[in-house]
Amino acid sequence: MDALLAKSLGKSMSYETYRDLVRQLAIDNSTSGLQKTESNIQFTKLNDRRMKRWDKTIELSEETIERINSFQEKVTWLVISESWCGDSAHINPVLNKIAQINNNIDLRFVLRDENPELMDAFLTYGNRSIPKLIMIDDASGKVLSTYGPRPSEATYFVNRFISKNGKLTPDFKEDLQHWYNKDKGKNILDDITEMLCETSSNFCL
Repeated sequence: MDALLAKSLGKSMSYETYRDLVRQLAIDNSTSGLQKTESNIQFTKLNDRRMKRWDKTIELSEETIERINSFQEKVTWLVISESWCGDSAHINPVLNKIAQINNNIDLRFVLRDENPELMDAFLTYGNRSIPKLIMIDDASGKVLSTYGPRPSEATYFVNRFISKNGKLTPDFKEDLQHWYNKDKGKNILDDITEMLCETSSNFCL
């Protein structure tokens, strides 16, 4: 696993580079990933607009900023993503905002379809679900925790809907996007601060 993580990190990009990639793909009428379908191209364009909006509008309370700054361990957050993924478009800007606040967090990105071995090491219920955040301790190289592909509340809604209906419908997926917009990243922030708490004895004091 250590060799796989090191290899993946060596190919990783910053959030700024990832954003530039999504933006350019949208301009070029293209998409990341192996499936260059028209739907994925349109999702990439939509996600570029979503990320642009979130980059400008995400706000953190002073209490949240103080908590994030209290995390002292040096870690790398390696995020598996793709330009067409709607959940990634909502989650990644929040992760970037957190990493901007605390210099102990180094945020990096890789694309799922270009890193199948890494993706298969971090499946969700046997699926290549993204985004997937892998939290790595810089000192030991060990994986401390993972997060994704959705915030805890959204995961609950999705699992409940699937248990009743068998699969997600287009109407539900649209409702999920409305939930993200209404939540404004709060559930993601709560989840991530809880993750930091679980991996640091000092963070929760």
